[in-house]
Amino acid sequence: MKIFKEFKEFIAQGNAIDLAVGVVIGGAFKAIVDALVNYIIMPFIAFLGTLLIKGASTVGADGLVSTMSSFALWTIPGTEIAIGLFISSIINFLIVAFVLFCVIKGLNRMREIAKKKEEAEAAPAGPTQEELLAEIRDLLKEKND
Repeated sequence: MKIFKEFKEFIAQGNAIDLAVGVVIGGAFKAIVDALVNYIIMPFIAFLGTLLIKGASTVGADGLVSTMSSFALWTIPGTEIAIGLFISSIINFLIVAFVLFCVIKGLNRMREIAKKKEEAEAAPAGPTQEELLAEIRDLLKEKND
């Protein structure tokens, strides 16, 4: 049972929680960077590569973008720019960040409650011995006068 108590104290430390939050947020942010690179930047690089290989004169009169079927998916000759997947990864990141915010806020509230409880238990229930003796002394002085 002692190992569970030690584990609980380890988890309750701020360093372990901060590390866990950093790992989760880092993983969620990695999805944004991957989506940006894989679905937006790399298609442009591939398209520029096809321009350099074929030459600019072979591109149609309509310009770089041949069709725009929807906002979520642009088609460039030979490549697709998936803006929808990029926006989806940003929304996923925001959801993960909000959930972590709620969890951390709950943990902080639980720590505050535990700290107040410890302070209430540690506070003296009544006057100290010195205060009681001083009160008795004052009462005896009043009685003798």
